Amino acid sequence: MNTFEITIQNETLLRIFILGFLGFAISMLITPLYTDIAYRKQWWKRPRTAAATGEKAVMYHKLHAEKHRRNIPTMAGLIAVISVSVITVLFNLNRGQTWLPLAAMMGAGLIGVIDDYVNIRGSSSIAGIRARLKFLLITIVAAFGGWWFYAKLGQTAIHVPFYGDLGIGWLIIPLFILVVVSTANAVNISDGLDGLAGGLLASSFAVYAVIAFLQQRYGVAGFCLTMVGALLAYVWFNIFPARFFMGDVGSFAFGTALGVVAMITDTVLLLPIIGLVFVVEAGSSLIQIASKKLRGGKKIFKVAPIHHHFEAIGWPETKVTMRFWVIGQMCAVLGLIVFILGGY
Repeated sequence: MNTFEITIQNETLLRIFILGFLGFAISMLITPLYTDIAYRKQWWKRPRTAAATGEKAVMYHKLHAEKHRRNIPTMAGLIAVISVSVITVLFNLNRGQTWLPLAAMMGAGLIGVIDDYVNIRGSSSIAGIRARLKFLLITIVAAFGGWWFYAKLGQTAIHVPFYGDLGIGWLIIPLFILVVVSTANAVNISDGLDGLAGGLLASSFAVYAVIAFLQQRYGVAGFCLTMVGALLAYVWFNIFPARFFMGDVGSFAFGTALGVVAMITDTVLLLPIIGLVFVVEAGSSLIQIASKKLRGGKKIFKVAPIHHHFEAIGWPETKVTMRFWVIGQMCAVLGLIVFILGGY
């Protein structure tokens, strides 16, 4: 690599880091405005009173009784969504790299806003719009993204680590939908403890920034690092005891963007490694529901998802969060190792 190439790469790296810093700085500047509005308008998060299978969520309320006595606003994910959107549109918009994750993030974020609004103003026990409707709306966003990925970006293959590219043609569209919907819902399920989802997302997007940079997808790397900056600003206020929650606007937007980034970087088979905690969280909920339906109400976990199970056996909330962060960070590093060794 000659001096000119090194200079260009250093300038590109500097630009990516500046995007990350802007994500943090602008989010921190927006936060007081959001906080003022949220507390004045009383955007209090209303806890769910029923489990996914319909019975009363007794254990959940017992674990978080003290937290539920506080009025904590939701929809704080809007801060990061706005910050990342503004920065990307002004400084990092690229048809082939950042348009799709940005559009998907904004579309899923809009669905989350609707769900959060119903949570704040509604009165039903499910504390939001119905799961089937949310699933349908997220699927529509993912389907449009999958079509764009196939028809506009011309993607028809996935990379299999230690093997090579595997052409699947138009089947890339249903795969895209599966990945994006699954990731969005897994992040949504994981958002149950102060700081948990925000910290895990920051680790995942950070390693994807490295992967995208190594692939010379500098726009994607900048998008991911912008997301990291915005998420760190959120975590600053969301760590225990949380000042506010990201809400579905955050979990849906960030989870959707993470799934899209995995598809764009052709690392979809690494996503379950990098986001292993999200996989386990979603899996624990599915196992619990299946067990209760198939075994006459018998449960595998004291309460699901699994972060609440660890609370139920006596772990403090902060211990669960920080240990899950450590696991998430190690999984992110493992994913990066497989990326380097797997022939990408």
